[in-house]
Amino acid sequence: MKYLRAISAFIAAFVAISVTCAGQTPDYSEYILTPKAPATPRINGPRVYGQSPGVDFLFKIPASGERPMTFSAKGLPKGLKLDPETGIISGRARKAGSYNVTLTATNSLGSDSKPLRLEIGEDKLLLTPPMGWSSWNCFGNTVSQEHAEAMAKAFIDLGLDQYGWSYINLDDGWQYDRGGKYNAIMPNSKFPDMMGLSDYIHSLGLKFGIYSGPWLGTYAGHIGETSDNPEGRAWWVEQGACDEHHKVDRDVVPRDSLWRFEPYHFELQDARQWAEWKVDYMKYDWNPNDHYSLVEMYKALQSVDRDIVYSISNSAPLTLAADLMEYAQLWRTTGDIRDTWKSVSDIAFKRQDVWAGYRRPGAWPDADMMVLGCVGWGKYEHPINPTRLTPDEQYSHMTMWCMLSSPLILGCDLTRADDFLLSLLTNDEVIAVNQDELGLSPAKRYGDGTYATYIKCLADGGIAVAMFNLSDEPKTIGFIPLSLGLMEDQVVRDLWRQQDVAKVKYSERWECEVAPHGVRFLKLSPGSINGKPLGKYR
Repeated sequence: MKYLRAISAFIAAFVAISVTCAGQTPDYSEYILTPKAPATPRINGPRVYGQSPGVDFLFKIPASGERPMTFSAKGLPKGLKLDPETGIISGRARKAGSYNVTLTATNSLGSDSKPLRLEIGEDKLLLTPPMGWSSWNCFGNTVSQEHAEAMAKAFIDLGLDQYGWSYINLDDGWQYDRGGKYNAIMPNSKFPDMMGLSDYIHSLGLKFGIYSGPWLGTYAGHIGETSDNPEGRAWWVEQGACDEHHKVDRDVVPRDSLWRFEPYHFELQDARQWAEWKVDYMKYDWNPNDHYSLVEMYKALQSVDRDIVYSISNSAPLTLAADLMEYAQLWRTTGDIRDTWKSVSDIAFKRQDVWAGYRRPGAWPDADMMVLGCVGWGKYEHPINPTRLTPDEQYSHMTMWCMLSSPLILGCDLTRADDFLLSLLTNDEVIAVNQDELGLSPAKRYGDGTYATYIKCLADGGIAVAMFNLSDEPKTIGFIPLSLGLMEDQVVRDLWRQQDVAKVKYSERWECEVAPHGVRFLKLSPGSINGKPLGKYR
């Protein structure tokens, strides 16, 4: 039987690749595991959220259920207010402190309440990993204001905001040359109204991100943060050695000739401009990362009257770990991901364990953007097509990123989202593992070259267990609760299916078959015992 299933999985993967090459979205409806959310209100998202006092505050209550829906919040700090129709909390918190807030969502079918701890103070950004979208893995250097606005609208139309997805980030490709009142980088013609774009994103309760790098030019060939002239101008733009969007013409100027540090720095000018545009997130991209460049941009971002998430890219060296934890909220642990099982599995299972000791709330190792949905990196590589990952590989991808507490940053064209993709992105029980307020690293408990079992302790006392089949054939994988350190009988809950699947005695083995390159994502409860132990536990 297992060989028939292996053949079936191979055929499904072959069909998926064939359809992908044809540019059509494959029908993966039979692989959907996540049940549809109920029509009654359900508040999703993290149980803790932090920002600085005295700066712009923005948090949208993530709640699924039938609309219209109204919202309330008890215990908000002074200076913050809630729009009861949109669920958007905004304003400026006046005083630092820890505030226990009760959120409530109500529609015609009922209501739901959930506690949210607001941490107002310095160094309180990203107490859980960010969830959002970034442009590179889909549009590459072709990204435009129209693209960004369409993705923001899709967040609302698809209901992703109801599960905590909130960032709309521009990657490389928005830059022109220096100018304006700060002599900062100005947007090119693809972005006719950057302030208007920011206002639109914020009006939806979402957040706005941008991109830069410390070299003379960025990876794509746009202007960077240092210059060889005191005016900071991009000489290849002034000389016309660029395309219509002011990216360097590679036939005239080698792109990598711009990948160098120059003596004149403009981090402060750009940070002021980003603050005026109300930017919430900044990705800073170069390699190898160095202490000086990391700190210079940190100082610039700290100097403005705005909280701006600081994300470092790429391939961060472990020797810089202490500095990264001090100065940044995020740092990329790898080079660029691709939509292949080799790329995803190498990143997930071979490159993250070394960062286990350097993960905490507000400081997150980043396993890179996700390659779910339709991706394509703009016109410079294969055109936008459905991911080449099989359905089981996509489940493994999302599961491991949640276990790692890695940022969940999509890179796909959401206007082409199908029901299968939405089922991956709107499972609140799966997302809760990523957003767990402890932010602990997963530990590999069992495994060899064919499988890997990871466990992760959660704030509610439960244990997340992810059993990955790394082989090309179906594989039976299991565990004994006692061997995981658990001293009571356990309820086994399947997080993707959102259902309890077994009750297991603490000393007995539970196992199941896992598809090739697939995963079973489970939660055990009650976890470790808190009361007085009785009897024999061996």
